[in-house]
Amino acid sequence: MKRNLLAIAIPALLVAASANASIEVWNKDGNKVDFYGRVKAANNITDRGQAGEGDDTSARLGMSGQTQITDSVTGYGRWEYEAKAGKNSDNEVRYAFAGLNFGDFGSFDYGRNDGVLKAITAYTDVLPQFGGEAANNSWNVLSARTKAVATYRNNNFFGLFDDLSFALQYADNGDNATTFDSKLAKVKLDSDGDFDGFSGESREAYGANVQWRIFDTGLTAGAGYAQTAGKSAKYQDEDGYVDGIKRVKTWSAGIKYDNYNLYLAANYFQTKFNTYYDAFEEHHRDPKIKGVELVAQYGIDLEVGRLTPSLAYVQHKVSSDEVGYYDEDHKEGRNLVKYVSLGATYDLNKNFSAIVEYKFNLLKKQDIGAELNTIRESNGRHPYKPGTKDVLGVGLIYQF
Repeated sequence: MKRNLLAIAIPALLVAASANASIEVWNKDGNKVDFYGRVKAANNITDRGQAGEGDDTSARLGMSGQTQITDSVTGYGRWEYEAKAGKNSDNEVRYAFAGLNFGDFGSFDYGRNDGVLKAITAYTDVLPQFGGEAANNSWNVLSARTKAVATYRNNNFFGLFDDLSFALQYADNGDNATTFDSKLAKVKLDSDGDFDGFSGESREAYGANVQWRIFDTGLTAGAGYAQTAGKSAKYQDEDGYVDGIKRVKTWSAGIKYDNYNLYLAANYFQTKFNTYYDAFEEHHRDPKIKGVELVAQYGIDLEVGRLTPSLAYVQHKVSSDEVGYYDEDHKEGRNLVKYVSLGATYDLNKNFSAIVEYKFNLLKKQDIGAELNTIRESNGRHPYKPGTKDVLGVGLIYQF
């Protein structure tokens, strides 16, 4: 690409006000480059001491490109960066991958990309400000963005069925870090026991998904499975016993309807942690995480823009087979997240939106999620207040 072209295109990105989904800065001889971006100015209003409270302003900038190699082979790449501007903000490279598209024979790429189950969890990850809890590699396998993933995708089943697609994925030392560690996130149940928390290190994983667009009905059904490979890092307690994870498995299924301005979606997933005591080569506790997410939205065209009210229910909970932990006799305190969401998105045009969402937090004080949702600061104003309060999220979004 010529330098004088970049000198013109890059400043144009900063002043563009009427672009569509992205800005095309180069399209010649089979080579194409697009830039896109988003600025979200948002705030989550709730009691201090809860995770995610306060300023949630961020900015994203991304680039996607493709080049025609032969009549049937195309090279492509994508990069996206996000800078957060709120309190204790950090930055992240969200995507960075490159690959080859072979037409009806599918595509293959490698780099930082969405986990293979993200295609299914995305059905309900459409709320104005909140949502997306199922896309969490700390709890589930290949459910969110992860590093070092090789992905094969085919969007029309080798040209035979346009409505059937599938994907295969392998993560080499990716962000699928879930382990079960008794010395980390302790949540007090009573004087006799603590909850064993989740933590871990990068590890291998693999998975697959399949999706079916059901004719012209507006319905899409999808399912996926992923698991880690091999044993995780282990912890040796004071008695010399090694406590760890042998394998983590996640499966997910979802369905969505998108037609006539109506959007309905449902997701269910389950993750199982095969724990063991290495000293005796025996399984132990085998905790599970189960989750359900439901979303309903309806778009209303107005004289200026479009209003989309949104209603959702989200609940994820943990269970264990061991008596004394979260078994059937100890159901209280198992919820990781539980809330009802009521909100709306007002798209003034294709580039500018206003969002509002109220989260009715249904967690109890003894829930695991209340502890995880609490910022513990010894010198804070509310160091011991559990994260059970409602949250109001408001914001403005500009995107190109």
